[in-house]
Amino acid sequence: MMDLNLHPVHVYGMTETYGPITKGYHMPEWEALPLKEKYARMARQGHAFVTSLPIRVIKTELPEGQIVDVEKNGTEIGEIVFTGNICSKGYYNDPEATRKLFAGGVLHSGDLAVWHPDGALQILDRAKDIIISGGENISSVALEGMLVTHPDVLEAGVVAVADSHWGERPKAFITVKQGKALKGEDLIAWAKNNSAISKFMVPREVEMVEELPKTSTGKVKKNVLREWAKGADRSPAR
Repeated sequence: MMDLNLHPVHVYGMTETYGPITKGYHMPEWEALPLKEKYARMARQGHAFVTSLPIRVIKTELPEGQIVDVEKNGTEIGEIVFTGNICSKGYYNDPEATRKLFAGGVLHSGDLAVWHPDGALQILDRAKDIIISGGENISSVALEGMLVTHPDVLEAGVVAVADSHWGERPKAFITVKQGKALKGEDLIAWAKNNSAISKFMVPREVEMVEELPKTSTGKVKKNVLREWAKGADRSPAR
């Protein structure tokens, strides 16, 4: 795309914020960076639009209603929250959902992210999709992103499954590219030697499937994958 002078811009928002509220602003000094580092910065969700109030990333381990920012170090994980007149007023005829949405006076996104020193956001996962294994947070999105770099992998969907020792562990559902015959144990061995992720993130279970369940907009249905992992019937609905 860049060779064609097409410059992708990453934006982020929610229905509750009337669409995009952040933008990945491209900085001129990035041109001197190695391509991998440059693209990593371009992939961040960026900074708030000038028409909104600053976006914050807050600690998630505090009691409901307590709002404390995480450190801007690119490693501490927190929840993205919004304020300002770009936020909705609430959910129609649902006061309890509205109360939870605005607990502590900010609009809770349900998205987990890190805050970089330059103030840029980088989303890691939905709060409900994060995998907590042995006290470590594993981003299903980051793990999926690594798995699809395997030359034989077409798509990946990662969910948490119960583990008697670690509490939770990741399980990956994989579709392979046409004409390829990849085995789960081979993908696991490949992941163990991939420096892009920590060892505790490597899935110990990989299942090959013909296709991943998706929404009408193409998003993987993680709720269905969680049911599959529990042994639910996979017969198509009639």
